[in-house]
Amino acid sequence: MSTLFRDGRTADGRRRDVRTESGTIVAVADAVAPDPTDRIVDADGRLLLPGAIDAHVHFREPGDAHKETWTTGSRSAAAGGVTTVVDQPNTTPPTVVGEAFDRKAELATASYVDYGLNGGVTGDWEPDSLFDRPLFALGEVFLADSTGGMGIDTDQFAAAVGRAAAAGVAVTVHAEDATRFDESAYDRDAGGTGRDADAACWSQYRPAAAEAAAVEEAVEIGAAAGARIHIAHTSTPEGVDAAVDGGATCEATPHHLFLSRADATELGTYGRMNPPLRSETRRQALWDRLVDGRIDIVATDHAPHTTAEKEASLWDAPSGVPGVETMLPLLLERARHGEISYERVRDVTATNVAAVFDLPQKGRIAEGNDADVVLVDPERPREIRGDDLHSKCGWTPFEGMTGVFPSLTMVRGTVVYEDGAFVGDAVGENVRG
Repeated sequence: MSTLFRDGRTADGRRRDVRTESGTIVAVADAVAPDPTDRIVDADGRLLLPGAIDAHVHFREPGDAHKETWTTGSRSAAAGGVTTVVDQPNTTPPTVVGEAFDRKAELATASYVDYGLNGGVTGDWEPDSLFDRPLFALGEVFLADSTGGMGIDTDQFAAAVGRAAAAGVAVTVHAEDATRFDESAYDRDAGGTGRDADAACWSQYRPAAAEAAAVEEAVEIGAAAGARIHIAHTSTPEGVDAAVDGGATCEATPHHLFLSRADATELGTYGRMNPPLRSETRRQALWDRLVDGRIDIVATDHAPHTTAEKEASLWDAPSGVPGVETMLPLLLERARHGEISYERVRDVTATNVAAVFDLPQKGRIAEGNDADVVLVDPERPREIRGDDLHSKCGWTPFEGMTGVFPSLTMVRGTVVYEDGAFVGDAVGENVRG
């Protein structure tokens, strides 16, 4: 079907008509003549944005479908204006060999949005088995990190980075140096479970210095190999500055941009994630770096767990929070209040992401690009409630905040979400073909 969006407002404030046909944007102009076959959507001055690209999600399949599936995760993405996601490799089994990649690729065909699949690295990595697949990127390589058995030492990291550079693949790094964790803060006898736990202890255990040190090491090794290094979920201004100084790109998550250690008391284990929440001072400094351009992209690190799993002690609860559905709405609410421009929101959620990860057909409302389009009415914000969201986990760390959600989400010319309902079947495709 062809569609004509009439009188939409693009991020730069211009009123434009946008026509899509056969999955592609075919016209963007002040006025576009309709075709008799067009479905006409009267945007009436509402925002027309390129679909967001979330370069960091954990949709949990294979291995943990009780937390999330490709169907539930991608529907949550679509309802939040995300039209492309990049899934990380630490599933069960981890996506570190070709057979695991192929298994995940089969499951991903249930996605309502387009997707990329990242490979990863462990101590017994088989590079030739992995790089013969249509790999999106070597993703979330855990450098000197103690998370889930995915950590590798610097020699293994250097070997992987060199192989990625030869293949022309970016490397997304989880940068925390476990040798700098503060063992004095590790108190297994600390009281409370779930929301009664003191998540501030987790922040003390994994200090800001551990991030900055690992970023510096990652960019140094990457530079020596001529590789493109992308730092995942930078949570501190020091980490961002180290990435910028080292010539790497970096991302920040909504939870590090909108939440701080001041929220840890209320969140408890629901606020445990890696890297942890930081001080309010560091959170504000991170936001400043987003606004001024030092942070390249926003990505969610969408990592859902069930409430039953989170209702444990601080040291036993799993790390991670959901976020794919609320990223764009939270940023648009800040733009509505003038704290960030709509153009900057477009860039950090779409245009820059496409540039960082070599997706020239994505990220812009421009002739010839994929017809990934989101229609938003900034004058209709609403309260964020976990019960209203679509992730299988059923909760959000942003409960009670305000967001501006899309009224329509289109993936390559097909409307998949409109007026609070999902439309049709899964249409997602692997961005690497």
